[in-house]
Amino acid sequence: MSEKQKRPGAGVRLRNYFLTGLIIVAPVFITAYLTWTFIGWVDGWVKPYIPALYNPDYYLPFAVPGFGLLTALVLITLIGFLTANLVGRSIVAFGESLLDRMPLVRNLYKGLKQIFQTVLAEKGGSFKQAGLIEYPRKGLWSIVFIATETKGEVNHRMPEDDPISVFLPTTPNPTSGFLLFVPRKDILILDMSVEEAAKMVISAGLVSPDFPRTLPVQGKPRPAQT
Repeated sequence: MSEKQKRPGAGVRLRNYFLTGLIIVAPVFITAYLTWTFIGWVDGWVKPYIPALYNPDYYLPFAVPGFGLLTALVLITLIGFLTANLVGRSIVAFGESLLDRMPLVRNLYKGLKQIFQTVLAEKGGSFKQAGLIEYPRKGLWSIVFIATETKGEVNHRMPEDDPISVFLPTTPNPTSGFLLFVPRKDILILDMSVEEAAKMVISAGLVSPDFPRTLPVQGKPRPAQT
């Protein structure tokens, strides 16, 4: 084969250059666009409530992007600081007692509060490990996020010992999925982080984290019990 036949044509090279540039530019552009959109959305909500005396847009001929977001972060941190003392906790408890008297609102509030406490609280050990389970049938494996040990009535009713609550995400949207209660012995713990596992789910397996073969694997599939 001649040297001329080995080299790709100009059209192929231009296409490869374009795809390479697209891979570099698209993530940067989308990230910047989403970040800018989020800042503008928060500013649009917060800035109208900021007194003109403290709003830099009142003194400058242009709007200051991100000032509303910064104000919201400061206010949320201040509310958390005030709630940490006895007076703040008393006010929150009084407000929750009022919400508890509203049939529809109390269910929504309690559900959202429990979700945020589980996801954001430091005491929550949610989704700190990724694993594999045989799903939807034996011989097929799916990535799951390890949530916590199963408690309460579910733990009492399950015939298997030591069940674990896991979240089975869907592709390409890992925020939706299924809550499963799986015996600990049927879960294969992965070395990859939850973030790496989420990227793999989102990309439908196209993005796979590097695996150093020299490191020991935390777990291996167990042979089927007969």
